Amino acid sequence: MEIQVVTHPLAAARLTIMRDKRSDNATFRSALADLGAMLIYEASEDLRVEQFSMDTPLTATTGTRLEKPPIIVPVIRAGLGMVDPALSMIPDAQVGFVGLARDEETHKPVPYLEALPDDLAGQPVLLVDPMLATGGSLLHAIRLLSDRGADDITCVCMLSARPGVEAVRDSGLPIRKLVTAAIDPELNEDAYIVPGLGDAGDRLYGPRNIHF
Repeated sequence: MEIQVVTHPLAAARLTIMRDKRSDNATFRSALADLGAMLIYEASEDLRVEQFSMDTPLTATTGTRLEKPPIIVPVIRAGLGMVDPALSMIPDAQVGFVGLARDEETHKPVPYLEALPDDLAGQPVLLVDPMLATGGSLLHAIRLLSDRGADDITCVCMLSARPGVEAVRDSGLPIRKLVTAAIDPELNEDAYIVPGLGDAGDRLYGPRNIHF
């Protein structure tokens, strides 16, 4: 698995806003949208393209388009915040969904939604989730994709923890690349990333009022 840490100054500045405990929901959401677009841009660098004939207002020329637009799969709820930024970069992409809640006692993912095509063989997939902590949620989603034949999976996570990165890297699943803005060193006893940015879903949408 290739690991790409995006260190662009603008990406670092947006991540800093997201880390700052003073950032309210609207500020956090705006920074996440900007950073999401930057990471999708980087993650899409090696998508295959095709050439086609076209006309400018002056003459004929050759244009470029994606050979096969990817399917964007957010891990919801926090991953929903990355859908619009992804579509702003790749407007002809399809969108699937994987819904996972966090069990606060075991720290394991609890699945509650799955909306994916039956056959993903040969289909580029951008799996998006703001946080890669233990790796449990991302690995569950990757297994669902793999069960449908996905063999070209790029994970896009705004912030990652070293234990989660290692768990994904060592999983043996068909993950081609992980794109992230930073890798933090550890998790605390509640499996939150340290120094981290808190709970991305709560900071996007407010505290949860549904428990699984």
